[in-house]
Amino acid sequence: MSDVAALDKHACPACGAMANWNAAQQALVCPYCGAVSPMELAADGSVIKEHDLVAALRALPDEKKGWESDRVSVQCQSCKAITLFEPGRVAQNCEFCGSPKIIPQSAVRAPIVPESVLPFVVAETKVRDDLRRWYGSRWFAPNRLKVAALTDQVHGLYIPYWTFDAQVAARWTAEAGYYYYETERRGKTTQQVRKVRWERASGALDHFFDDELVPATQGVPGGLLAKVEPFATQSLVPYDAGYVSGWVVEQYQIDLVAAAQSARARMDAAIRQLCSAQVPGDTQRNLQVEADYSQQTFKHVLVPLWIVAYNYGSRTFQVLVNGQTGRIAGQHPYSWVKVAFAILAALIVLMIILYIQGK
Repeated sequence: MSDVAALDKHACPACGAMANWNAAQQALVCPYCGAVSPMELAADGSVIKEHDLVAALRALPDEKKGWESDRVSVQCQSCKAITLFEPGRVAQNCEFCGSPKIIPQSAVRAPIVPESVLPFVVAETKVRDDLRRWYGSRWFAPNRLKVAALTDQVHGLYIPYWTFDAQVAARWTAEAGYYYYETERRGKTTQQVRKVRWERASGALDHFFDDELVPATQGVPGGLLAKVEPFATQSLVPYDAGYVSGWVVEQYQIDLVAAAQSARARMDAAIRQLCSAQVPGDTQRNLQVEADYSQQTFKHVLVPLWIVAYNYGSRTFQVLVNGQTGRIAGQHPYSWVKVAFAILAALIVLMIILYIQGK
């Protein structure tokens, strides 16, 4: 599909302006005349595809190309996030950290483009209300921050993820320990002493990993992003430029090779834990696991995220909202006056308790 055709496909049927995806109405909405255009399923019966991981890794650097619409790429010099804007939109600040230090990317290697997307579900009005309540519940946050709530800075964007599937057949061996007790004399007394009887054990495990998620963003800290997960991949729809019309999209910063390595490490850890759970007895040691991986596939997907990035003092803080579930996680500064007051109050309570106990 040509860029022109893709743009025409999502034009407003009433006035011809570009329609944007609206989370509240789950449709394309014209920002000029308000006309609503429901998204239509692709006529070619497109489905979400899983791609063979081994074949893709061997084929690198051959990659798929084409976003179905023009995108302008810029990179933040502070957090290094790369975001893709629609033509005509001028980026003034980084969507992730608020830094004005952004520069155009004139020579960016064409990335593997997403083939499925989770459309925004949670509307911006609800996000603003939820954020006000969230800020209000941060007791140790400065009062000025609570009053401002910074909801005027909230904006939505799509961030990249990789998903990985794999069928795993594992075999394990270990020493299973069984507790037993013996009576032993120690000095003038006797007591029960716990001991362990070790026996060899072995077993097998079959497990299927379905859509193991690995974030490909560099604009959001992984620990903070994990707090708003999961993203329900069963709700993915085939990629259509209409879903991202009017929204900023981040280009992946964690490539397929690094993401596959991360997914494999997670799967290995999960398999080891599952095998450990099969070892009989009360304790175990020397667990050895051999795992064979097959049916390894991957997808590149986009997921919706609302974000607030603000500066307080010399630091930058972020608050994230899952654009599908509404789950909130964020950073905020602390009022050291409130912290000191809380510590003082705790000390006073402790002194009162000690005084009462000493009577």
